[in-house]
Formats: sequence, structure tokens, C-alpha cells
Amino acid sequence: MLKKFRGMFSNDLSIDLGTANTLIYVKGQGIVLNEPSVVAIRQDRAGSPKSVAAVGHEAKQMLGRTPVISRRFAR
Repeated sequence: MLKKFRGMFSNDLSIDLGTANTLIYVKGQGIVLNEPSVVAIRQDRAGSPKSVAAVGHEAKQMLGRTPVISRRFAR
């Protein structure tokens, strides 16, 4: 079973998910991706499905920011 599972992967590609950045290394090319390990999630309104708004550098720029939400309040 393990041999079958390992056969799905190539020895020419390495992915490092254990750091602040996600690194992808391709044999013969070196590091082809070096992006912050950050994902920004969007939820337009309560109860709506969540979706990915940004990843990597773009998502890192959003850290600490919150969207301004305007709501109508029932009186």
C-alpha cells in the first residue's frame, strides 16, 4: 500500500509547508515558488458560503485589516 502511495509522487518535486513561507522546489530549476503561507477567506454575508479571496503575498497584505460592513438595522 505504501509503495503504491509513494509511486504517486515524483522525486523531482519538493514542497515545504512547515515554514512561514510555502516553498516549491523543482529538480533542475531550483525554488519555483516562495510565497507566504497565508490565505484570506471571504464571507460576503452571514450564512453565505466562504471562498478564497487571496493567497500568498496578496493575502499577507490583508493581515490585520477587516472589511467595513454596512448593515441596515431594523427599527
